[in-house]
Amino acid sequence: MYERILVPLDGSKVGEAALPYVEELVAKLTPNHKVEITLFQVISSLAYYVVAGEASVPVPYTERELKPIKQRARNYLNRIGESLKSKGAVVKTRVSAGKAADEIIKAAEEINADLVAMSTHGRSGLSRWALGSVTDKVLRAGKVPLLIIRAPKEEKQK
Repeated sequence: MYERILVPLDGSKVGEAALPYVEELVAKLTPNHKVEITLFQVISSLAYYVVAGEASVPVPYTERELKPIKQRARNYLNRIGESLKSKGAVVKTRVSAGKAADEIIKAAEEINADLVAMSTHGRSGLSRWALGSVTDKVLRAGKVPLLIIRAPKEEKQK
């Protein structure tokens, strides 16, 4: 049964599309089973660019510069976790820095996850090729079962 679920989030509404499904799963599993949810965010922008004329140079963030970014991520995850806690789940948070897909796969292995639940933008064709798909990479390289939720298309601005 699903006792340890990893839920990667990127801070967007699209990224949160899997949460209602995880909440429903938790509600059905508890109180008969202990369910531990790890909310996870990867900081993938590890450098900023200094531009001088037409040239630009990537400058990596220092650990001191990353500290407030990681704290904002933890605050976000804690806020999101309140709803899951009210359903009876034990909620943990985790923040990492690196390539999103690699970090998700690594975190799933480290916490011994039974399931990874994440959303996808559902891109195809050229946009998928250009932007890549974290979900696709996790699906192909990960060893943990994956619950993929297609995020609803956002309504166009009027």
